[in-house]
Amino acid sequence: MVFFVLLLLLPQLNSADIFQWVDQEGNKHFSDRPHHNAKVLRVHAGQSYHQVKKVYDGDTLLLDNGQKVRLLGVNTPEVEGRYKEAQAGGEEAKRWLQKVLKNKKVHIERDVEKKDKYGRVLAYVFVEGGLHINLELVKKGFASLNIYPPNLKYTDVLLKAQKQAEKKQLGIWGHKDYAVKKVAKIKKQRFRGWQRVVGKVKMIQHARKYSYLKLSGKVAIKIEKKMNKYFPDLNSYLGGQVEVRGWISKRKDTYNMVVRHPSAIVMR
Repeated sequence: MVFFVLLLLLPQLNSADIFQWVDQEGNKHFSDRPHHNAKVLRVHAGQSYHQVKKVYDGDTLLLDNGQKVRLLGVNTPEVEGRYKEAQAGGEEAKRWLQKVLKNKKVHIERDVEKKDKYGRVLAYVFVEGGLHINLELVKKGFASLNIYPPNLKYTDVLLKAQKQAEKKQLGIWGHKDYAVKKVAKIKKQRFRGWQRVVGKVKMIQHARKYSYLKLSGKVAIKIEKKMNKYFPDLNSYLGGQVEVRGWISKRKDTYNMVVRHPSAIVMR
């Protein structure tokens, strides 16, 4: 009886853990609270499906319930907007997403963080029938990984898909705008958007909040210390040739690429 009562309550939740155990007399018990030697039953509530009202770009959309959704774990190039210039591959990603979602309903799946700093819902998006949109964007080379801990639910499958897309030179992986740049070029050009930079880790410096993997005197990989637990020992990068993927920011005469997950650093 308790089990069925708990099932009735599930529509109020996205998912729930139900704990099952057997007493000394062999009777089964169910509860929504942990119990000694209990087995966890993961139960998912019925999915709510929504029509997509608008596609802003390759990784942001608006649902008919008013939720603005930012796809988790991925990043697509920018499309032209009021305050931003178009980047190579942005329109292609947007058109593909519009085509796939046309006249289709979707449901969203959350991770640890529910919203970003702009108030957008963070989610993995699935088309009715099971197509995983975040994953498909990566598979086709429309998107690069943008893993932001603690949201790690699909990291392994996304990383595997990116390796395959890169190997086949699909989408952004075959575009000249996203070709690997040597560290020496960073000070000589202006780079917009997501980039790939290769260099040797010559030194590691630690400040109060950040660790820096120095690729030159002026260019570094910047890692917030609270993210260090997701990385191998940073000393393992020292002396190695790496390719770092992300956004280049300039402050005075120094250049940093903020990295939040080891998937953005590839040993070469």
